[in-house]
Amino acid sequence: MFKHAKESQITITELMLPSHSNFSGKIHGGYILNLMDQIAFACASKHSRNYCVTASVNKVDFLNPIDVGELVTLKASVNYTGRTSMVIGVRVESENIQTGKMKHCNSSYFTMVAKDKNGKNVPVPGIILDSEQSVRRYARSIKRQEQAKNRSNNFKASEFKIEEHLELLKTQNAKIEL
Repeated sequence: MFKHAKESQITITELMLPSHSNFSGKIHGGYILNLMDQIAFACASKHSRNYCVTASVNKVDFLNPIDVGELVTLKASVNYTGRTSMVIGVRVESENIQTGKMKHCNSSYFTMVAKDKNGKNVPVPGIILDSEQSVRRYARSIKRQEQAKNRSNNFKASEFKIEEHLELLKTQNAKIEL
């Protein structure tokens, strides 16, 4: 079975309140991460028609701060489908209500896994790639998976050679005392 991404896309908008802020009046990153995880869950569950869990989150860069009183809109879409997992792209934008100015705050990728009632992984419907953008997003997800595997393999404790990294560390804000 295959489904179009638009069948499970989700958008939510929420007013940012003082209770969501830190001491400088900016919205806590953790609060935004929580909203991102919720919308990724909703999108993945809608696509798979199963309960889903977060397996990983790929790269969260906070590009612009969000102020109290702004409207935050989160958009989620299935970018990739594996056998039991999905990559959900999440985009966060904020809007100043008075000026209408929009800011892109971050984009991130959540890998979600579908589970049955007993907590076992279950197959998910594939995704129909119906635009150049959907093909690009799918291909980018595959590349991100390959890069993550390479990063993990390069720094396995059993294969790590300290000599290969000491020169790199000399220019960093670190003091080596071995």
